[in-house]
Amino acid sequence: MAEPAAKSHPEGSRVRRLAAASIPALLTGVLSALILFAFDELSLLLQHLLWENLPHAAGINPDSGWWIFGMLTATGLAVGLIVKYVPGHAGPDSAASELGGPALPLRVVPGLAAAAVVGLAGGVSLGPENPIIAINTAVMTVLLARAFPRVPAKLVAGLAVAGTVGALFGTPVAAALLFTGLAGSMATKGALFDKLFLPLVAAGAGAATMTLLGGTLLSFTVPPAGVHTGWDVLAALVIAPAAAAFGLLGVAAFLRAHRWARRLRSPVLFTTLGGAVLGLLGVLGGPLTLFKGAEESAELLGSGPEPFGTLLLLTAVKLAALVVAAATGFRGGRIFPAVFTGVAFGLAAQALVPAVPVSVAVSAAVLGLVLAVARDGWMALFIAVVITGDVTVTALMCLAVLPAWLVVTSAPHMLAEDGGGPPSRTA
Repeated sequence: MAEPAAKSHPEGSRVRRLAAASIPALLTGVLSALILFAFDELSLLLQHLLWENLPHAAGINPDSGWWIFGMLTATGLAVGLIVKYVPGHAGPDSAASELGGPALPLRVVPGLAAAAVVGLAGGVSLGPENPIIAINTAVMTVLLARAFPRVPAKLVAGLAVAGTVGALFGTPVAAALLFTGLAGSMATKGALFDKLFLPLVAAGAGAATMTLLGGTLLSFTVPPAGVHTGWDVLAALVIAPAAAAFGLLGVAAFLRAHRWARRLRSPVLFTTLGGAVLGLLGVLGGPLTLFKGAEESAELLGSGPEPFGTLLLLTAVKLAALVVAAATGFRGGRIFPAVFTGVAFGLAAQALVPAVPVSVAVSAAVLGLVLAVARDGWMALFIAVVITGDVTVTALMCLAVLPAWLVVTSAPHMLAEDGGGPPSRTA
C-alpha cells in the first residue's frame, strides 16, 4: 500500500501547483484584456479626432487624396520623433520581432504605446498585436514579480502573450494553438496539456473580459457554403498556396525595403518618407486600404460584389502598404493587415470564378496570406476559419494548409534580421 501512496504524492503536488498558479494566470488574462481595451479605445478616439473632427472642422473631405497623403505623412513624422526622442526609443523595431519575447523595461512602454497609438490612429497599415503583447508582457512582469515572486519570469511572459492573444481574438483557442508550438519552452513540466493549462487560463480570462467589454477586434461573417463538393476542395487547394505565394512577394519586398530604409539612419527621416509613401498608396487604394484592416475587412465583406479589377487593386495596395509600414519603423503587427489582404484576394478569386463559395475563397486566401506573413500554421488555420464564421470550412483548410506550407516553408520570414533559415514552428 505504501507504493501507490508514494506515487500519488507527486500527482497531488502537481495539481496543487497548477491550481495555485491559476490565480496569477487569471489575473494576467483579465489585466491583459483591460490594457488592450484601453489601448484600442485610445487609438479609436485619436482616429476619430484626426479623420473626422479635424477635417470636418476645416471643411475638408477626409477621403480626399490630399487629406490622406498629408495625414499619413504627418503620422510618419510624429512616429519618427517619438522613436528618436522619447526615452526607450519606442522599443525594438517591430520589423525584427515576432509575437512574444523577453519583457521590455517598463520605461520603454510609454514610448512604444505612443508610437503604436499614433500609427494606428493615423491610418498606418499595421495591427496592434506586436506592441500590445510587448506592453502587456512588460507590465505583467513587473506586477507579478511583486505580487507573486515565485512565478518564473518566463512563465509570466508566456501568460501575458496568452492572455493578450485570447483577448485579441475573443477565444482561448487561438492561444492554445499558438502555444502548442511553444509548449516545450514553458516552465511547467509534465504532459502537453499541463503546459497549456496556465496559458489557457490566462487566454480564457482575457477572452471573457474582452467579450464583456464589447467584443473582439476580428468579428465578421459571410454566408455559409453549405455542403461542400470536390470542386470546393480543389478551389481551396489552389487559392491557399496562390495567396501564400503572393504574400511571399511582399516578404521579399519587405526585406529589401527595410535594408534601404535603414541606410537613411534617422528614424525621423525614414518614418516620414514611409508615411508619405503610405499616403500615396492610400490615395491609390482609397480609405479601405488604411488602418489595421479589421473594420475594413468587415466593410469589404459586407459591401456586396465588387469588380475583379477593384479587388485586385485593393489586394496589391494593402500588401504594399503593409510592406512599407513594416519596413520604415512604424510600431505594429502584421497579422491584421494580412487578414484584409487575404479577404480582398479571396473575393477577387471568387469574382474570377463565381462558382467558388465566398467562405471557401476567403478562408483559403486568408490562410495563405497569414501563413506567408506570420509563418505560424496553427494561427493561420484558426484565423482562416474564424474570419468567415463558417466552421464547415475547417476540413478544407486542414487540407489547404499543406500545399500552402510547402510554398512558404523554405522562404525567408518577414523579419528584418532573418537569414531565410528554416521556420521555428511547424504547421
